[in-house]
Amino acid sequence: MKIIVLTENHAGGHYGAEHGLSYFIESKEFKLLFDTGHSDLFLKNAAKGGINLENEIDTIALSHGHWDHGNGLQNITGKKLICHPDAFMKRYRKGGVENIGLDNTRYFYDNSFDLMESRDPVEIYPGVFFLGEIPRKNDFESQLTSFIDESGNPDFIPDDSALAIISDTKLAVISGCAHAGIVNIVEYAREVSQIHELKLVIGGFHLKHKNLQTEKTVEFFEKNRPEILIPSHCTDLPALSMFHDKFKSPLLKTGDVINF
Repeated sequence: MKIIVLTENHAGGHYGAEHGLSYFIESKEFKLLFDTGHSDLFLKNAAKGGINLENEIDTIALSHGHWDHGNGLQNITGKKLICHPDAFMKRYRKGGVENIGLDNTRYFYDNSFDLMESRDPVEIYPGVFFLGEIPRKNDFESQLTSFIDESGNPDFIPDDSALAIISDTKLAVISGCAHAGIVNIVEYAREVSQIHELKLVIGGFHLKHKNLQTEKTVEFFEKNRPEILIPSHCTDLPALSMFHDKFKSPLLKTGDVINF
């Protein structure tokens, strides 16, 4: 089983980069696209790697309704799209006027995809789970937000979700931005999959500083030790440096291939 990084913040080799995330996930049993970034770059990078996404996949999982994870959807319609039902709301930064949600209206997604919305976990393929809405149980993640929703209320990104994949009796967890908290996500992935041992945790962790949240997240992974741990995308340099120091986590780049 492998992940091919189609969109990331950092360029690798002859692959382009943008602020966004898109992963092509492939095994002998399935091929799945997780997020699309915000342009057609994921298609261009896939083509450079010899992947014709239009022919290779029939399902896209959307981690949440932010522009840098889902605006690329307008470039690959006609697929099954699974997401949380709150993914299509307009949303803003506090004090901002620019919509940082998805560009298109709900009408577009209804008419351009075989749309499946779920707050509950869904087994997309055997051993592959879209987690739906993540319970937020600990006291150090998802405590504050810099966003508001279309009604002007604090937006804690309730649609933030992730994938849980059983790989050789171990668990891989793939996050888009982890607005729900990467620890909350991992613990819920364990509950849904009934697998405790961690093979891989990868994706945006939404950690920005060397603060209490980052320290407690590092402590969690020190205790639980996934074989592969790769924070990326919305994880800023101060937090990335902590993960590199503790776990030798690499800097993820477009074109990278992670086997798990």
